[in-house]
Amino acid sequence: MTADEAQASTETRWGRVLICGGTDWPKLGRKDRGGSAGAENGESENPDLLEPYLLRSLLNVKSVSVHTSCAGCHFVVLDIDGQAWLFGRNGYSALGVPDAEYVSENAPRLVKATDLGAPKGTKFVHAACGRNHTILVGSDGSVWTAGQNNLGQCGQSVSPEVSSFQPVSVTHGGKKEHVIQASAGITFSLVLTKSGKVFSFGSAEKGQLGNGTTGERITTGNKTTYDIETTPIYIKELDGKHIVKIVSGQQHSLALDSTGVVYVWGYNGYCRLGLGNQVDVLKPKVVPQFAGPNENSMASDIVAGPSNSIVVDNQKMYWMAGKWKNSGEGSSGSPYSTFRYMQDIMACKVILARSGGVTHWLVTPDDDGSPMTVCWGQNANNGELGLGPEERKSASKPTKNVPLSGIDVFDIAAGQNTTCFLAKPNEKFSDMPRHPEDVNPPPLCVGCGKDHGEDDSPLECDKCDAPWHLQCLNPPLDAVPDGEWFCPDCLDDPGAPVGAWAVKKEKPKTKSKRPAPVEEEDEDNEGGAKRKAAKAAAPAPKKKRQ
Repeated sequence: MTADEAQASTETRWGRVLICGGTDWPKLGRKDRGGSAGAENGESENPDLLEPYLLRSLLNVKSVSVHTSCAGCHFVVLDIDGQAWLFGRNGYSALGVPDAEYVSENAPRLVKATDLGAPKGTKFVHAACGRNHTILVGSDGSVWTAGQNNLGQCGQSVSPEVSSFQPVSVTHGGKKEHVIQASAGITFSLVLTKSGKVFSFGSAEKGQLGNGTTGERITTGNKTTYDIETTPIYIKELDGKHIVKIVSGQQHSLALDSTGVVYVWGYNGYCRLGLGNQVDVLKPKVVPQFAGPNENSMASDIVAGPSNSIVVDNQKMYWMAGKWKNSGEGSSGSPYSTFRYMQDIMACKVILARSGGVTHWLVTPDDDGSPMTVCWGQNANNGELGLGPEERKSASKPTKNVPLSGIDVFDIAAGQNTTCFLAKPNEKFSDMPRHPEDVNPPPLCVGCGKDHGEDDSPLECDKCDAPWHLQCLNPPLDAVPDGEWFCPDCLDDPGAPVGAWAVKKEKPKTKSKRPAPVEEEDEDNEGGAKRKAAKAAAPAPKKKRQ
């Protein structure tokens, strides 16, 4: 599938965001600080989520893609309207917010392309995250970056940081290129254009720029420095190849062309490029295993992890190179020097594959044909595998993610210590836990402020848990609606903060001024279980979702 086809396919496919793993953004990955205190018993405001939770703040946003970095602790969610919702660690203003340590997942930041100076009607179509910088791609081919820029990775003149999203000019032969995709490592960035060209900017230290040189030299004080490119440079080695996808790990990249050939370059420690050696590659090099002539053995997808690379071939088999665990084959002492299939998942037909900080993911058809989510990874100390509160946090072998059984996952963003998913709403959604679990909803009907007794207990909003009597809605409802149901306030303000982050609003004086609740309509949304009315006659405590 080409990048254009992939983009078109996501325009009508949307889902809801789920999250597992660490949410204590400033502390994640910091060895001297560990995880969240009280995380496992829910005492922390920023807990480690040991199973996938529906993210309340975005529960009424139709999301089409989610993006992060295997080295990053921040996320970008793109919705069906082409808006970006950003949350997570904000080191070096990676989310375009100056002087803020993080942006809570319970109050994500909304960014529109027009906010950044784009023409009216421009939408975001892609995004990428490095460790401390973010790239946004517009439907008009424009690119914006924010975050750490000490090595030019934001495509701006070298500075400690770019504190708000700034445009990046991508040109070739004096003409503007139409960018459709981006990827990012720790110190560099890549963009892919509609014409299949790849451009790079940032540090050349490990060959990440793919231009054939590192520029290594000794400077004053006997220090070693390397080339820095602050404007996008065309990777000439890929000239004449129509590239359809680019991905980046911490300091290496892969590219896939329209014929299924895979190109790799950059840092090659632990044999992560799958070329049989550990020599850094300064120009894109073809991986012989996927170069044909047998079309079945050529590539259909590529993934980059922190110290590994993954290729999915045309038979939907999963191949990995590099280091992906602590001991034995595939470890630092014995990495996969070339791309190898893994015995445990040899029979799996891969629909989707991703790699995070220590996690590995794939979606494959289950016995009944429904999507099954499989995951594994060692040292997943924040619960980023989401295997459940009673299960081990880590898994050395591929294992079925049981909490996601019956959940139709179609996109995964695997970060350093956190994982986000996009899944189509279905019947199991009403049984999924929500994050945050307690949002302190009103005890009585929002419409009338009264208890009408046992025969008319309130209907709860799927997002904020606010109770409403059916007859207090405008217009009134005759029965509990099927599927998702959102209260008038949540319908008015998609993506609004929840719980302790919610902004208190003045209530209208009369219920007649309230907009009518509109149920989501979409052929993919078959609906969850009917929202149950509360069973107690008096205002009972909220029923927790187990």
